[in-house]
Amino acid sequence: MQFNQLPSQLVAAKPILDKINEAGYEAYFVGGCVRDMILEEPLHDVDIASSAYPEEIKAIFDKTVDTGIQHGTVMVLDHGEGYEITTFRTESTYTDFRRPDSVTFVRSLSEDLKRRDFTINAFALDADGRVIDLFDGLSDLKKKQIRAVGNPKERFTEDALRMMRAFRFASKLGFSIEEATLEALTALAPNLEKIAVERIQVEFEKLLMGQAAASALESMVSVGLFAYFPGTIGKEDGHFLEMAGWLAKKQPTSLPVVWTLYLATLPLSTGKRQEALRSWKLSRELMATVNRLAPMIAKRDELSVWDLYQVNDLADTFLEVLDLMGMEQSVHLSIKEKFAALPIHSAKDLAVNGGELIRSGFAKPGPALGRLLHEMEEAVVFGRLENTQKALFDFAKEAE
Repeated sequence: MQFNQLPSQLVAAKPILDKINEAGYEAYFVGGCVRDMILEEPLHDVDIASSAYPEEIKAIFDKTVDTGIQHGTVMVLDHGEGYEITTFRTESTYTDFRRPDSVTFVRSLSEDLKRRDFTINAFALDADGRVIDLFDGLSDLKKKQIRAVGNPKERFTEDALRMMRAFRFASKLGFSIEEATLEALTALAPNLEKIAVERIQVEFEKLLMGQAAASALESMVSVGLFAYFPGTIGKEDGHFLEMAGWLAKKQPTSLPVVWTLYLATLPLSTGKRQEALRSWKLSRELMATVNRLAPMIAKRDELSVWDLYQVNDLADTFLEVLDLMGMEQSVHLSIKEKFAALPIHSAKDLAVNGGELIRSGFAKPGPALGRLLHEMEEAVVFGRLENTQKALFDFAKEAE
């Protein structure tokens, strides 16, 4: 396959390839950027592989940074852009199922490509726009399938995270997983427990945000991969199949929506939910979001104005989760209108504050002042009290 017109990102990076080639070495665009170009999808990272060793790359270019030199990666700085160039390499055994015990730099493109995970990620593209496809990845693109490079059991034994990546790519691209690859994945599923939680987390998040998340989740249930997810909570097949139903038409657009949809929709106590959140090593902010929205989702059919006020800063996330769960459009619209109609969004929006109440003689410092402010806040939210200084002072005077 030959491309006469390259995407702008590759055109901008082409002088890097040209300079390496002029120095007597080989250089290619590799991996996902080539796949996405073939599929006419937006390009993200531009990855370059070369027969030049790291020290040789550094000798060719004036400005470089050793971003991962032990693995053969050097960043070249060019006109304000940084391009990572990785030397062709082979890898030794993976005793921890995550990373090679050692890497060996080689001059052979084919040796480098055959260590990659899937055929659709094992393309190379030369400076003239010619696609090098050593493992029939173009055929797999046409068949819309994910197939491991070489022996799938070897690929998944080398790095067990590749099992998650298989489903993530299936979700992103709307592809199926080739039979032998799926069989190997099923047999080696327990090895996922050996992978760092953070790495599984990233793949799971991307999977749920993919166009074919529903079918990917159903396939993961069929092979039992969820059993090896972090922690002990939230791994029921029924919940993932329910999520698959929710994601058949739409996918989450943000990480707060992802985790709220996954864990806030389970009938868990606060303690159990917090345990599940911690098992995924999520940020405090994400955990707080899920914990705040979970009670609201549980009583979504009987929400009061005060309930909505409590989470109005999370309104977009809450509404998107309810939409994904299939809430009736009329109910969804009603909740959205109630959010918009809230007279205040926090206690800071009250027309008077504690200091003003004290100076005006309506209250003294202490717990009673806090209770008075809360009563004002609640009365304003429910529409029983106008949010004006006069109305609030009158309320305080009556409460004395």
